[in-house]
Amino acid sequence: MGVIYGYFAAADDDDAVRAVVRDDDEPTATGYDGFDVNAADPTTDLLPAEVILTGRSAETIQADPRHGHLLAVVDEGELLCLTLTDALRDALAVADRGSLAGVAQEWAVSDVFPAPPDPDGLAEFLNRVADLASRAVERGHRLYCWICV
Repeated sequence: MGVIYGYFAAADDDDAVRAVVRDDDEPTATGYDGFDVNAADPTTDLLPAEVILTGRSAETIQADPRHGHLLAVVDEGELLCLTLTDALRDALAVADRGSLAGVAQEWAVSDVFPAPPDPDGLAEFLNRVADLASRAVERGHRLYCWICV
């Protein structure tokens, strides 16, 4: 059994918690703009991409109160909801989609992966999250990730 990551946009932290802590028996983040992937942990795997995209140091990103801030824990930790930084959202929203392949190439050789991943897969992920970020900025929303183990 693997880990599933769901990247989504919500109006604010309370809204993001409602996406994960459901009282309507719907799947996590139903009705929210987002997508699911089998990899890309927002606090570790995504850190080098955020460094590349924002120009901020890893230390600065990790000190950002929105970097991986835990908002909700469900079922004794089987489901979590974390924040993504506004700087990452904003950088992705304005990123030239053509440049994301280069970001993916650089990200693929970072030391966060046990084996170098396919840069094309990373570029596809970056394009999806960039599209999500663009829509979030248009709506005044923030980005989040739910993690299910």
